[in-house]
Amino acid sequence: MAAETEGAALTVDELAARAGVTVRTIRFYATRGLLPPPEIGPRRVGRYGPGHLSRLALIEELQHQGMTLSAIERYLERLPADLTAQELAIHRALVASWAPDSAEETTRAELERRAGRELEEEDIDRLAAMGALRRAGEPGTYRIDPGLLPLGIQLLDVPVSCETILAARTVLVEHTRSAAYELTRLFRDEVWNPYREREPDPARVAAMRDRSAPIRPMVVQALVTAFQRSLKEELRAAFGERRAEEPGGTGTG
Repeated sequence: MAAETEGAALTVDELAARAGVTVRTIRFYATRGLLPPPEIGPRRVGRYGPGHLSRLALIEELQHQGMTLSAIERYLERLPADLTAQELAIHRALVASWAPDSAEETTRAELERRAGRELEEEDIDRLAAMGALRRAGEPGTYRIDPGLLPLGIQLLDVPVSCETILAARTVLVEHTRSAAYELTRLFRDEVWNPYREREPDPARVAAMRDRSAPIRPMVVQALVTAFQRSLKEELRAAFGERRAEEPGGTGTG
């Protein structure tokens, strides 16, 4: 529960405004167990944290995918209880990647409402570098990526320059596209083409294509899991060894 309430500073009205839902909706989700209870502060006022905001965004995305509240409840129950707000935001971005490509147009005021803060031009530049938004034709309007924006907003306080963000994005795009190409080639050559060649019935071929669609989310989840493990090992090797070299460092990682 600490992951949900850490940094809790929002009232229920502020949480509703940030999430773009009503207070009634928040309380309804809480009664269904979709949201954990708030941290109770002075005068018995409930306070909500970044985890509640990220969870509301995930619920919204799951609804966009056509899931019922009962299905969402079962989905959330399977998630680890100690997921941080950042991990929930990543999970939401992963879910959103399966929706049809759609960008929303919004104003600067609406963008700042979602962010819960005033945004400087440098913040806009960093969000653009992350791919979370791009400037639209009219001044003060933006085309946002609903899946990436919440994660991008959380990363605004990380001291990373636009140049570093762009370089990191280039690395990710290059290598993920290469992985996607190789995996698609493998499926095409080893599964799809052999099946199509030995199956004369066009209807069965079409049915096979439809049945293969659920494989895509599983492949993405496998890639994310493999990347997380590889990144953890690389960070441990890089910074664990550096700590060993520093005065008083133990090198335990």
